[in-house]
Amino acid sequence: MTTSQRVTLAADAVQVRQARFNGRKRVNQIALTLSLAAMVFGLFWLLWILWETVRLGVGGLNLALFTEATPPPNEAGGISNAIYGSLVMVFLATFVGTPIGIMAGVYLAEYDVRSWLASATRFVNDILLSAPSIVIGLFVYAVVVARFKSFSAYAGILALALIVLPVVIRTTENMLILVPASLREAAYALGAPKWRVVTMITLRAARAGVITGILLAVARIAGETAPLLFTALSNQFWNSDLSKPMASLPVTIFKFAMSPYENWQHLAWAGVFLITVAVLGLNILARVLTRQK
Repeated sequence: MTTSQRVTLAADAVQVRQARFNGRKRVNQIALTLSLAAMVFGLFWLLWILWETVRLGVGGLNLALFTEATPPPNEAGGISNAIYGSLVMVFLATFVGTPIGIMAGVYLAEYDVRSWLASATRFVNDILLSAPSIVIGLFVYAVVVARFKSFSAYAGILALALIVLPVVIRTTENMLILVPASLREAAYALGAPKWRVVTMITLRAARAGVITGILLAVARIAGETAPLLFTALSNQFWNSDLSKPMASLPVTIFKFAMSPYENWQHLAWAGVFLITVAVLGLNILARVLTRQK
C-alpha cells in the first residue's frame, strides 16, 4: 500500500469518526432540548398551582379560621374542628404505622432476605403500596364500619395507618440495604450482637432516609380524602370522641370546594393553603434534622 493510499484511508477514517461524533452531538442536543422542555412544562403547572393556592388561600386566613367550627352556608366561621381532626388522625395513624413499618423493614433487610416469608411480605407490601387509597377505605369500611354500624375516627386512623405502613416498610428496607456491609462487619468483629448492630449502626447510618420516608408517608396521608369519606366521614361540630365521626381537613376541603356557597369556597382554599404549608414545613424540617453536622 502506497503512502497516498494510507493518507486517503486515514482521512476517510477521520471523516467517519467526525460524522459519528456530529450525529451523537445532534442526538444529545435533541435529547437535552426535550428534557428541558419537559422540565419547563412541569414547572409551569407546578408554579401555577402554587400561585393559585397562595393567591386564593391567603385571603381566607384569619383568627376565626383556627378558633371556630365549620359554619352553615353563608355564615362566618372557621375550620378548627377539621384541623383538629386531621392532626389527631394523622398523628395516631403515624404513631401506629411507623413502628410496625420500621420493624418490618428491619426484618426484611437484616434478618430474612430471601425466604418465602420475605418474598410474600414484599409482594403484599407492593400491592398495598400501589393500591388506590379508595380501595383501602372501602376495605376498612367493610371490615370495621359496616360491622360496628358506625363511622368513627378509629376507622379513619386504621385506614391512614394502612397507607403509612407500606411506604415506611419500603423506605426502611431500601435505606438499610444501602448501608455498607463493612460497617456491620466492623461491629461484629468487636463482638456486638445482632440487635445492637441494627439499632446502633445500621439504623443510625440510614436515619436520614428512614425519617424522610416517614415524612413522605405523613405528607401522603395528610391530603387523603377518599379513605376518610368511607371511615371517619365528617362532622360539622367539634368532636374529640374517636368512636364517633370526626371532621378532617381534606374531607372538609372536598365538600366546601364543591359547594355553591362563597364562604365555604374561601374556607376550602384556606384549608388547601394550610395543607400545602404543612407539607412544605415537614420537608424543610426533615432536611434540617437530618443534615450532616
